[in-house]
Amino acid sequence: MQLNDILADAQDQDRGRDFDLLDPVTGKTTGITLRIAGPDSATQARARLQLVDDLAEMADDEGRISASAREKARLNSLARCVLGWDVKEDGEPVPFTHANVVRLLRAATWVQAQVDGFASDRAAFRGTR
Repeated sequence: MQLNDILADAQDQDRGRDFDLLDPVTGKTTGITLRIAGPDSATQARARLQLVDDLAEMADDEGRISASAREKARLNSLARCVLGWDVKEDGEPVPFTHANVVRLLRAATWVQAQVDGFASDRAAFRGTR
């Protein structure tokens, strides 16, 4: 591997990969597909920087941040890693917005776990250029 390979990989990860959300019990696809940026992408780097800024803004005069504020910042950061999706509600497409991604992530912790796991899995982003 050479430097140009590493740079090309990081750039490719910015295009994201499709991830099918799986039912946590059966392991079957749910019909929800998310396009997620890779762990070495500029998208995820920006999300991490914004997380730090968000936490700094949430801190009180003594530098404390409540657990609920930390959770809100964490979910917002994870949502920034999602680049697009195919999600339906009552048979209709759900518009792709940051607020709607956060809404999906808040729906269940297993959704968060799967998205976070895929977003951090370098192997899922390797070798598809």
